[in-house]
Amino acid sequence: MKIAVVGLGYVGIANAVLLAQRHDVRGLDVIAKTVDLVNARKAPIVDAELEDYLAHRELNLLATTDPEIAYDGVELVVVSTPTNYDPDLNFFDTTSVERVIDDVSRLAPGVTVVVKSTIPVGFTERMRAEYPGLKILFSPEFLREGRALYDNLHPSRIVVGGDDGEAKVFADLLREGALEEPPVLLTGAREAEAIKLFANTYLAMRVAYFNELDSYAMAHDLDARAVVEGVGYDARIGAHYNNPSFGYGGYCLPKDTRQLLANYEDVPQTLIRAIVDSNTTRKDVIAQDILKRDAKVVGLYRLVMKEGSDNFRDSSIQGIMKRLKAKGLEVLVFEPALDEPEFFHSEVVADFDDFAERAELIVANRWADQLEPVSDKVYTRDLFGRD
Repeated sequence: MKIAVVGLGYVGIANAVLLAQRHDVRGLDVIAKTVDLVNARKAPIVDAELEDYLAHRELNLLATTDPEIAYDGVELVVVSTPTNYDPDLNFFDTTSVERVIDDVSRLAPGVTVVVKSTIPVGFTERMRAEYPGLKILFSPEFLREGRALYDNLHPSRIVVGGDDGEAKVFADLLREGALEEPPVLLTGAREAEAIKLFANTYLAMRVAYFNELDSYAMAHDLDARAVVEGVGYDARIGAHYNNPSFGYGGYCLPKDTRQLLANYEDVPQTLIRAIVDSNTTRKDVIAQDILKRDAKVVGLYRLVMKEGSDNFRDSSIQGIMKRLKAKGLEVLVFEPALDEPEFFHSEVVADFDDFAERAELIVANRWADQLEPVSDKVYTRDLFGRD
């Protein structure tokens, strides 16, 4: 089958590589550098499995910036363009997805379009009504940054929403590329859209819960690790997603929780609002705790959300940074993924030893072995040394 994958970020490149093991895949992206990297068989993101597959596996994959090349003769188009949350609209900005669907309707009429971008509940039905000549499905993506291809090769589940016949075809494409046999759920488009938002909001809720547990332990001088471990020994709760942090962040959880909250406009609720608000409160608590240390120069160790990722969009430590700067503290940043001299008007220090010497206090969302020599300067709420 000839397939076009539009948007070669985390979701798109992982799906393109998965499908290119057995099919003719054209990757389309607006960023020429990304296209050049993919065609040179180099990963445009930090992802170990992706780097290995691009460099060493036989893949029928060509990337381009030209829609006419990408859509020529295709039977299926996978859309994985970004849908950032627009606080003014109080909704996802789905402009990029709509633009792709409009292009496909002109350049490849009659094909099947599978939306992988995260979208509001009801979006797929609206697009079907506007473009009756296209078969439009929604298939939520469940992946971790830094393990995007791994999570596609070892999927927890495959969900496809839309017409049962077309949905099964796409589900089978994902299954044949995977290394494990996952549960498959074929459902309505709105149900598939809701699955994505509710799944990520539940994960955010777990993060928020253990962060508030940790806030209580901080306030009452308790051993937070002992409390977390004792709670997690209950098999119904478990010892996963329980490591305190500065708040949930990254590309998905902040925007997906806010989108789900917006979808609740006409439905009574308190929990979803509490999850969103809890993340703001946690950052306030952490910033106040840091301010008690009376450091005049604070160093932020890494902006990325976790080890093995180069992405720091909406990372929780940036919220801490803004609060500290608002109080007049000088903030230094150590982030190897940055090659700019400044980040939000704060100096980026490239040399770790220089960074560690100049910072009176080093703030780290996650512990790293590199911090060991200066551990007496480090402030973190990482109890277990893992994500």
